[in-house]
Amino acid sequence: MARPGGPEVLETRTIDVGAPGPGELRLRQTAIGVNFHDVYVRSGQYANVLPLPGIPGVEACGVVEAVGPDCEDFAPGDRVAYASARYGAYSEARLLEARLAVHVPADIEDAAAACLMVKGTTAALLLFQVARIEAGD
Repeated sequence: MARPGGPEVLETRTIDVGAPGPGELRLRQTAIGVNFHDVYVRSGQYANVLPLPGIPGVEACGVVEAVGPDCEDFAPGDRVAYASARYGAYSEARLLEARLAVHVPADIEDAAAACLMVKGTTAALLLFQVARIEAGD
């Protein structure tokens, strides 16, 4: 996106993602999560977090296309999901630090895996650290 606004400001661009470096994966993304943070970034309410032009999005699911050096836990073809403080999820492919990726079980659909990363973490934080929900609550 080159400017803040509604969904209409999103545009398609061709960018060379390149090969993964040490500790990185190259992903072909199959689904992205969209959350309120993304809407705030796109609208301009969080104007200082994503320099423009930029690629919004912080969570997605995809297939590992290539593995950089020092990524022993992953192989091409693995399905993974992630949440990252670095933007770029609104893309077909991207480089990602392997430490942020988690393997996705076969019985979880890509769309569910993509949108559970931030939302699931938020729910866990609220339930177990903020409100401290316990049995009987």
